[in-house]
Amino acid sequence: MLDDGVWKGRIIDQHIHLDIKNRFLSAIDEFCNSGGTDINLVHKPDFNNLPRSIKEYQVAYNSTLEMAEIVRSKYDIGVNAILGPHPVAWEKQLKSLGIEQSTNLHIEAVELAIDHIKEKDAVCLGEVGRPHYPVDENTWRLANKLLLKVMKRAAVDKISIQLHVENNGIETYSDLSKMCKISGLPKERAIRHFAPSDLRFSFTHGISSTINVGKGSIAKIIETISKSDSYWGMETDYLDDPVRPGAVLGPRTVPKRTQELTRELWKSDYSDNEINKILQDIHINWPNKLYS
Repeated sequence: MLDDGVWKGRIIDQHIHLDIKNRFLSAIDEFCNSGGTDINLVHKPDFNNLPRSIKEYQVAYNSTLEMAEIVRSKYDIGVNAILGPHPVAWEKQLKSLGIEQSTNLHIEAVELAIDHIKEKDAVCLGEVGRPHYPVDENTWRLANKLLLKVMKRAAVDKISIQLHVENNGIETYSDLSKMCKISGLPKERAIRHFAPSDLRFSFTHGISSTINVGKGSIAKIIETISKSDSYWGMETDYLDDPVRPGAVLGPRTVPKRTQELTRELWKSDYSDNEINKILQDIHINWPNKLYS
């Protein structure tokens, strides 16, 4: 799939959001015109209008599924839908709904997402996890208790989850690894989204990662790839939010970084066969295993 040093195979952005009221299809235009072939379309909560009932969650999920179907109908690309209740939504509703109601709603939303996965409308539970910002000790304890319950639930049906967590280096991965052991969720099915580009097994503890491939990420990937022993891929976490246009990476980024990775691997004396294997794994083989 390498053609004169250029990767001509499939390229998947494993975590991208779209908003039918914002750029929507023009963002997909950019992705496709840059060489992208597949996306994981992740449900994006409206933090200004969060669901207060499971019926409202169904409406929100339906919006994501509708966008996925529109993209499939208009573009020759693969579209995987990922559904789940965002942990920040839970944390924000603790005060307005109370601990019991917000937690019960979160679990109901997990079950609803799993129903869609079983019906093959979606392929993964996410993004779920815990707040990425400081919270009080009791909220942190409750968040971890809730996450463990979600992981146990995913383990029962052998479902992959995309994790929204804090960036606390190796401690975050170590903690997630312990939670996988307790919950029975295989480490490869616990996919840390917005992950750093350090691929060392000693750093990731075997947790899967979708790396936010900003500037400088490829250099770290090249530095650590030989010490990796877990699934990983690329993502933008594109928000499709006009209020925060530069908050995350744009739709062109994953195709662009894929070609950069190809060039840097070649410069690092990797053979064509080795480069093919790496790119097939991150854009085809591993996604097929994780999102089936």
